[in-house]
Amino acid sequence: MPDGRAQLFWPITKRHNAVSMPVLEVAILQVIPAQTLAFEQAFTKAQVIIAASPGYVSHELQRCLEKPNQYILLVRWQKLADHTDGFRQSAAYQEWKKLLHHFYSPFPVVEHYEAVVQ
Repeated sequence: MPDGRAQLFWPITKRHNAVSMPVLEVAILQVIPAQTLAFEQAFTKAQVIIAASPGYVSHELQRCLEKPNQYILLVRWQKLADHTDGFRQSAAYQEWKKLLHHFYSPFPVVEHYEAVVQ
């Protein structure tokens, strides 16, 4: 992109079971203001890690228009345990953590949602 920023929407998707609806992980990320470009660059590496995780369906990262150091991360998982027991307990998560966690202030709250209307 012209301003040197990474592309923030990654339409990476794996095929998932059409019978069950995926779980949506939502995290509002407050990135240290002077480190947003470095965060975006690190995320381009980190997204490969999460996309390779069992139960992963898709993800997207978007930057807030009103608060340029705020992002929303949306990750779809086949089931909640794929994130909480699978990814979060894996060696891959340790690498994810090394790449990204030092950019957050404060550390984000992560919540999970299920579809009620589609």
